Amino acid sequence: MRNKGWLLLLCLLGFIFVLTACNMENETETSGSGSNDEDSGSGDPITIKFHTHGNEASYNWSETIPAFEEEHPDIEVELVILSEKGDTNEALQKLDLAASSGEQLDVLMFSDPASYAQRVDLGMVAPIDEFIKEEGFDMTEEYKVNTKLEDQHYALPGKFNPWYVLVNKDHLAEAGLEMPTEWTWDEYTEYAKQLTTDDHYGTFFHGPQDGGWMEFMKLALASKAENTEFLKANGSSNFTDPMFKKTLELRWQMEKEDQSATPYTDIMSQQLHYRDQFFNQDASLVPIGSWMNTELGGTDQFPLEFEVGIAPYPKNEEADEGGYTPVTTDYMAVASNSEHKEAAYQFIRWFTTEGQMVQGKNIPAWNGVGDDELENIVDTILSDTNNPEKVDKDALITVLKNAKASELVPPAPYQSEIYEMVNEEYEKLIYEEQDIDETVKSMDQKAQEIKENNQ
Repeated sequence: MRNKGWLLLLCLLGFIFVLTACNMENETETSGSGSNDEDSGSGDPITIKFHTHGNEASYNWSETIPAFEEEHPDIEVELVILSEKGDTNEALQKLDLAASSGEQLDVLMFSDPASYAQRVDLGMVAPIDEFIKEEGFDMTEEYKVNTKLEDQHYALPGKFNPWYVLVNKDHLAEAGLEMPTEWTWDEYTEYAKQLTTDDHYGTFFHGPQDGGWMEFMKLALASKAENTEFLKANGSSNFTDPMFKKTLELRWQMEKEDQSATPYTDIMSQQLHYRDQFFNQDASLVPIGSWMNTELGGTDQFPLEFEVGIAPYPKNEEADEGGYTPVTTDYMAVASNSEHKEAAYQFIRWFTTEGQMVQGKNIPAWNGVGDDELENIVDTILSDTNNPEKVDKDALITVLKNAKASELVPPAPYQSEIYEMVNEEYEKLIYEEQDIDETVKSMDQKAQEIKENNQ
């Protein structure tokens, strides 16, 4: 019995030792800033890992990250470039692999709303509303892009790439037309008609193509503040929206009636590209994203031999609020399994504000950028082109300042099927196999079928 008593006492002492050690470890981990992650109280900096598709050439990490670390000496950022060529598909595959293998994830960058929304749905991304509330700012006032999904924010927007219209100002002058500073889609259609000559078309629409470039299938839809996608937030069809039908009417009129748009058959058979069409002066007006800022003044591959203007994305009605346009951004998020969520948030908050200025590669989505700072960024971007003096810089700045993103609609898991269906039905229309009403009806029915098949 005495041996059993000693054995029981030894076990009890061992249990108490383990409990004490665990408590000491927990106290060490939670000391410092009081967050779930901060072990900076030990004096050693926290290391967060940042997984991104962005390469050095496009994002200037060699200057951006050291600038953050200088301001935040308690945080070190370990950069993980998932694709050296900036391939977003390759980057997503590697990111998913890293997540499935249990690799440390802290800061995540997504290049489009679909990949962002899908990773939120998979539970890979943490909500950041508690940090936003603690800072006390309003997202809609602070940033031009709203990243909210199901009443929560999971990311902050980095760059701001709104769509605009590239304008050949030489063609405009020859046609006796003024540079548009505000216009509707109907006025755009009239401009394209008057700009068309034997030498060039009035406009070029680079899509749809193989289920991609779907922005060109929602021209009028994208000019609204909300419900700008083919599907509504609940996954139901949005093809009965009058602005979708208006988009089809615009495309039909410009190509078939006015013959002011490059024929779709030529685009597909000759594999035409918007850069060639614009810089070779084969089209006078080209709606496209402002990633083109870095090429507006011409490059060695695409020399510039005319004056370039930038017009805003058209409105639907003259009385409508202008500025709404398709927008691409970088969604900067905190990983849900990160042990350093507060430090990760500090990085994405800095990067989407001051960091955008340090980086000097893109127009920020942050509204804290002053007019002088925006002009400096534009000057820097244009100075890397061959002929920046041929670009209407004032018009570019005005358009960028006034552009705004519509409300984000979370993409459905079957989004790619919807895109392929839209492409197929549009081709039936443009190849004159069905009329506009039949096209809208067919898309609406097939969207419902796709939804039901995926439930």
